[in-house]
Amino acid sequence: MEDIGPPADGPAAGDDTEALDLCDQCGRVVATADLLGALVPDSSALHPTRSALDGRRLVLACCVEHLAALIVEYRHRPFVSAEQWAGKVCRALADCAEPVPLDVVARPSGLSVRQAVEGVEWHNARAREWRRRYGEPGGD
Repeated sequence: MEDIGPPADGPAAGDDTEALDLCDQCGRVVATADLLGALVPDSSALHPTRSALDGRRLVLACCVEHLAALIVEYRHRPFVSAEQWAGKVCRALADCAEPVPLDVVARPSGLSVRQAVEGVEWHNARAREWRRRYGEPGGD
């Protein structure tokens, strides 16, 4: 599922300033033109505008060795479909001020009702775990 190659050029800075970014493996600052990139599977990754890219994360590296290490790391991470479905549901609900039935949410998020329900259940289980560990937000 990896798509290896240099990242697409972003918008031009409009001056002599060199664009910089960080290696996701070591944190080294690297000129954007020198970075290597790969798309790796990641169930927590949601693209803000193109749902077809959901489940893939762009990782950046300063050298081939670091890119290879990142690819191996992500290849061994579990891909949890319910995590991705939860993100899709949250994205679909982001602009809703009122409660919306899951069958209505499922359509624009590209999910079946069963997937939407599983995504909500996954999300709620993580929220319960967080509250168990850290308590209610704002509560002392």
